[in-house]
Amino acid sequence: MEKEKVIGGKKVDEQALLEEFEKESRTRSFVHPYIASGFKCVAIFVTLYHLVYSWGKFMPETLKHRSVHVGMVLFMAFAMYPAFRKSSRKHIAWYDYILMGLSVSIPAYMWLNYQPIIDRVGNASRGDVIMGTILLLLVLEASRRITGWALPIIGICFTIYALMGIKGGMIKINFPGIFLHRGFQWTKLIGHLFSNTEGIYGTSVNVSSTYIFLFIVFGEIMNKCGMGQFFNDIAIGIAGHTKGGPAKVAVLAAGLLGSINGSAIANVVTTGAFTIPLMKKSGYSKEFAGAVSATASVGGQVLPPIMGAAAFIMAETLGIKYKVIIISAAIPALIYYLGIIFQIQMRASKDNLVGLPKEQLPSVKETLYNYWHLTIPILFLVYMLFFSGYTVILGAFYTIVLTVVVAETRKNTRMSFKDIVDALIASAKSTVSVAIACACVGIVIGVCSITGFTLNMASTIINLGKTSLMATLVFTMITCMILGMGLPSIPSYIITATIAAPALIELGILPLAAHLFCFYFAMFANITPPVALASFAAAGLSGGDPMKTGLASIKLALAGFIVPYMFIYSKELLLIDTTFLQGARVVVTACIGVFLISAAVEAHLFTKVSIPIRVLMLGGAFCLIESSLFTDAIGVVVLVVTIIIQKMLANKNKIIA
Repeated sequence: MEKEKVIGGKKVDEQALLEEFEKESRTRSFVHPYIASGFKCVAIFVTLYHLVYSWGKFMPETLKHRSVHVGMVLFMAFAMYPAFRKSSRKHIAWYDYILMGLSVSIPAYMWLNYQPIIDRVGNASRGDVIMGTILLLLVLEASRRITGWALPIIGICFTIYALMGIKGGMIKINFPGIFLHRGFQWTKLIGHLFSNTEGIYGTSVNVSSTYIFLFIVFGEIMNKCGMGQFFNDIAIGIAGHTKGGPAKVAVLAAGLLGSINGSAIANVVTTGAFTIPLMKKSGYSKEFAGAVSATASVGGQVLPPIMGAAAFIMAETLGIKYKVIIISAAIPALIYYLGIIFQIQMRASKDNLVGLPKEQLPSVKETLYNYWHLTIPILFLVYMLFFSGYTVILGAFYTIVLTVVVAETRKNTRMSFKDIVDALIASAKSTVSVAIACACVGIVIGVCSITGFTLNMASTIINLGKTSLMATLVFTMITCMILGMGLPSIPSYIITATIAAPALIELGILPLAAHLFCFYFAMFANITPPVALASFAAAGLSGGDPMKTGLASIKLALAGFIVPYMFIYSKELLLIDTTFLQGARVVVTACIGVFLISAAVEAHLFTKVSIPIRVLMLGGAFCLIESSLFTDAIGVVVLVVTIIIQKMLANKNKIIA
């Protein structure tokens, strides 16, 4: 049954809106009962396989497991996603059955010929080439159906690039300048992509087959037992009565849910359907209400303790512990959200917007009484990640089990057997889009590793960086945001981290800071026109102009655009190799900088801010990017001076009034 909400006097179909801006949601609804039941059984099997694997009781060799994972999600992808917009959404086409069969044949071939494949790495047999070619084509086609043309076109371009080269290429044409390489034959390229862990079955697929899958299961279980309602009620109970309260509720609710589900657009539709009408009712414009929902939802991907999928990929790529990334990402994420809250507060003060009456709000005390037990799995997860010594995978598995047990202890959160089965099915379905994107990105990573493309790009960026680090960072930022247009943020991050992050590291930037920098701007592509999918989805809910909502999102997230530069120049912001006092100083000055940016953007601090004062505020904020006592002192002086001036002006205006 379709979900509909009445927003702005008209009915809004949440599913239709989600499908409009998130291609991954355009799935089939099977009408034949046997096909529907069969698909559900497959989905349940897929989820149970991954849970058993994470438990450690059944762990096949790496290539075997990853091939099974990709084969499963390919099978489900061709069952779930029609080939074209006009294709039937109720029946599986005959050719899709063929593609589903081919999807299963690849892991079967890998399992039956595993040892010979390992023994002949670098010298692929005819069978390897045939199966590898089929795998490549299946991944590209599945990616096209799910994410659109952008990602498969990138994969195709990189594949062609690998084949070009006069010395050894299948295509006897040289790429000019820094892109020159010897070239490879099809047999060599496919062998590299298919039979080792540097191609399609690389790091990104490893992450999707373990960490991502498990946390998607965790998120689905939490949704079924009422965690979404808990987050909403707590957020509105705490902040709903304050000045600009509904907008603060939107930030809290979207941030909490976004950290778990990792999908900006799905988060906009889920939380925005509830919070956007409240914001409009309290006096915020349609565009501003949509922008709040979009920016808060996007930020959930960098908010600990889960951070969607990004943290797991970073941990695998950098070879560091997951908890290190969580600790380092915490302060920048909080500063990002603080910037949004500051602007909301100033907009509310400027427009004299009030909160909701307390009698209309859910009681925080009552909400905690009804749902407090749902905090147990989250606290347990934090313990498992930070203090237990268990692996992240095993910790996630035990957390899922505990969540089911805890939910069953109270009637209001108790799940039926059907609820649990539905969560298992939804987990497998939700993983398909992420896993296919990760497999397609594996093509790009494989080509980069075999051709040396990454080293060539790194060399170019390094040469630019010798002239100006700031120019290099700006260039990298633009690259990340362009690649992120129309792509899910995870594959966008993986591509930019593969190409740009190594160069930033060579310039002396900390590896974790370089990767977080790339991910922040890959993520911001979701709210930046001309392809601001999260902002456009929020505009669909609010009834506002999509492009104006995108521009409002940029203004609202402006502090967030500055945060990555802050932790590049001030590693203390990531709590790396720093004392408590150093960390505290950097955090305080960063908060001051975000406050100044927010006041300058909203042109309000106690009263209207003139243009010269706004320029002074922005100048003070930029001084706080680099962590030195001199620049920090300038920023603090600017804060004090502007507060005094604005307070005097506000008092003067009151006297005149």
